[in-house]
Amino acid sequence: MTTFKDSTPSSVDSHAGKMTLAEIFETLLGGNLSIRITAYDGSSAGPADAQYGLDLKTPRGTTYLVTAPGDLGLARAYIAGDLELIGAHPGDPYPALKALASNLQFHRPSPLALAHIARSLGIEHFKPIAPPPQEAVPRWRRFAEGLRHSKSRDAEVIHYHYDVSNTFYEWVLGPSMTYTCAVYPERDASLEAAQENKYRLIFEKLRLKPGDRLLDIGCGWGGMVRYAARRGVHAIGATLSAEQAQWAQKAIADEGLGEFAEVRHSDYRDVTESGFDAVSSIGLTEHIGVHNYPAYFGFMRDKLRPGGMLLNHCITRPDNASRSKAGSFIDRYVFPDGELTGSGKIISKLQDIGGMEVIHEENFREHYAMTLRDWNINLVEHWDEAVAEVGEGTALLWGLYMAGCRIGFDRNIIQLHHVLATKLDEDGGHQVPLRPWWDA
Repeated sequence: MTTFKDSTPSSVDSHAGKMTLAEIFETLLGGNLSIRITAYDGSSAGPADAQYGLDLKTPRGTTYLVTAPGDLGLARAYIAGDLELIGAHPGDPYPALKALASNLQFHRPSPLALAHIARSLGIEHFKPIAPPPQEAVPRWRRFAEGLRHSKSRDAEVIHYHYDVSNTFYEWVLGPSMTYTCAVYPERDASLEAAQENKYRLIFEKLRLKPGDRLLDIGCGWGGMVRYAARRGVHAIGATLSAEQAQWAQKAIADEGLGEFAEVRHSDYRDVTESGFDAVSSIGLTEHIGVHNYPAYFGFMRDKLRPGGMLLNHCITRPDNASRSKAGSFIDRYVFPDGELTGSGKIISKLQDIGGMEVIHEENFREHYAMTLRDWNINLVEHWDEAVAEVGEGTALLWGLYMAGCRIGFDRNIIQLHHVLATKLDEDGGHQVPLRPWWDA
């Protein structure tokens, strides 16, 4: 994450000759670099023996950095191949990003110094150019083209992020095909063991047993649906991704679970059945929009029988006061229209719909950092195949996105919470045990 600080008057002489690109970087970053910066004009800054660094390779990269200062410009230049992270594999740039994060605190030079920088760069670099093809259109364009979180727009957003390539996801996510936070029983557990443990934990929290009915909204490739079906639970999943639904239905058939499991290519709001014993939402809330929480939680409540259980699993902010909209990089390249808020707001919005009682809540922040670590490892192992499958720009994007999110979880910028609730009967009662009934 980039930050900006006001600097003391710059030592750059506004009447001096043209600055090199490395000198401009050094001025904007305040000097005292621990990373190495090199550029296509032959200039360099920072320690020559630094383990990590940035290499600005093309004039186009300069234009991206100048026209979109901060995370978005850096991402554009990196994904386009105009900016290279030195010292780490592109499938797992986490160590380089971590080193860079301490240096990417941009200082605002004096007006005279800024004028000198602008003259040195040249006016041609201040003219916006087309971003990489992986970038979604800005929010104002999306608003003009359709109401945010309408069914049609949500379908387009899900298609943008999830219909990349099932083969690509198989390489990154591993055999579980689970694109949500795992729950590691031990720190040295494998990703597969941790994902299986996550489904086990949710299954137990929901008090499911053979013969029960489960609705899993935003079900992805059907991991929770199939886990429940293997244990005799009748499970329906809904996803807006056609590729996810196709993959999930084939997996259901291959396992012989057709009697118990179904994954539909549909908006969760189009599910007509009700009276479910449990409803799970694992990684969907981030796409809903905070102002839609009452309708979202109301839908889940109305699908439950009295005494039924609800589990909401989602990424959150570490507080309830931060802005909910995603930053420019995440909004343009990862989750268009995505919104995050604190677990307190999620709980209050669930409580405010009435008829539900929150039973339990817990934070899995560290577990998501570990999950992202393992996804990056998988991408490194399948890097050549991934590039051949989706193109180098998209592969670079995924390595950057996952490593950057890992830093966010490491630093408590984002968290992952489970919220467990039950639907009350007409008298406001329930039959939930006095203490947690699941194995942690």
